[in-house]
Amino acid sequence: MTMVTRKVYLHVGTPKTGTSYLQHVLFHNRRLLHRHGITYPADRFDAHFLAALDLMRMPWGGLEAQAIGAWDTLAAKVRRTQGTAIISHEILATASRVQIGRALDDLGHGRDTEVHLVLSVRDLVRQIPAEWQENVKHRAALSFGAFIDKIQDPRREGRIPTWFWGVQEVPDILDRWGHDLPPEHVHVVTVPPAGGSPELLWKRFVEAFGLGAVDLQLDGERTNPSLGSAETTLIRRINRAANEELEPAYYRPLVRELLAHQTLSRRTRTPRLALPPDVHPWASGLEEAWIAEIRARGYDVIGDLDDLRGGPPAAAYADPDHPDEALVSGAAVDALKAVLLDHARLQRELGQREAELHDTRRLLEKAYLRPTYRWREKLVRRLETGTSGQRLMKAYRRARGRGSPSA
Repeated sequence: MTMVTRKVYLHVGTPKTGTSYLQHVLFHNRRLLHRHGITYPADRFDAHFLAALDLMRMPWGGLEAQAIGAWDTLAAKVRRTQGTAIISHEILATASRVQIGRALDDLGHGRDTEVHLVLSVRDLVRQIPAEWQENVKHRAALSFGAFIDKIQDPRREGRIPTWFWGVQEVPDILDRWGHDLPPEHVHVVTVPPAGGSPELLWKRFVEAFGLGAVDLQLDGERTNPSLGSAETTLIRRINRAANEELEPAYYRPLVRELLAHQTLSRRTRTPRLALPPDVHPWASGLEEAWIAEIRARGYDVIGDLDDLRGGPPAAAYADPDHPDEALVSGAAVDALKAVLLDHARLQRELGQREAELHDTRRLLEKAYLRPTYRWREKLVRRLETGTSGQRLMKAYRRARGRGSPSA
């Protein structure tokens, strides 16, 4: 019988289920967790994201180059762990069976490691608008209607439906990741319905990962904020206008972070993005089928499977493809103001750097004009022209601990 020496909780998604907050708490409490015998192996916040990219060989705007070797590094850290380790990233949900087999083997499954799968899930009524919005925040210019048509197409051909169902089709994710695990080691964490207590989801995560004995620091929340319908429309229009000219390296800090997350997400009085009422019956039918399938498989459900039933259609649906132009204009003014203020901040910083550079140049010029400086410079040049002098200079630099000719 194999002796189990470690336990690994492998949290593989899904997106938009509190994953950013969970990862923020785990990362910033990793020393405290370690004192309780729990390892969150990450030396940078996005370590598990890079490891997931590496495992799945997934392109991601050039970041995949940084990810080379990240999975092997993460798995090696887990194998050195005695006790419990936690891995968490939502893009792992879309891994293939071959990639999952490699991941489980690298973590020691079937040898000395007890692997537990954790999947956090939310109703499709909220997930469909959230996924379209995430696409928009990653440069997509596709309308909401076209997005829905693509994911409803039974052929599921193309990047968008492949990704959507890869990270959102709950029974399939559980089957791919959990097929070699006993049902009691597969934990399904349901996201509470809209309007519920914000602490409830965290309590469910605590139960899933066995964190009840750790007094975790929960402040400094890291979130992936959502946008309203008009604000999402504005970002989509910016994408259509600027994608061909704005380099990817600039898109994330300027559009995704400055405009979407730091500015437009604060406009909370505008209509929220919601599922079109005529799509509700289709989404509700899938939700019911998923609930029945999960219940039949006997997984450990933390929360309530009824949470996978989405709420009723929006009483006043705000269509992002045919928006209230006054709301879009208001969002555009706020976005332009944010860009102007950020530009002014950069100009001030540039002015400060130029003043510092000017002061440094003046000090260097004053030092150069001193007779002692000119004498030392002449001596060094004379020494470096002869063999004996070069040896003396080499010995001097070695004594100073510097090997470059500028020493």
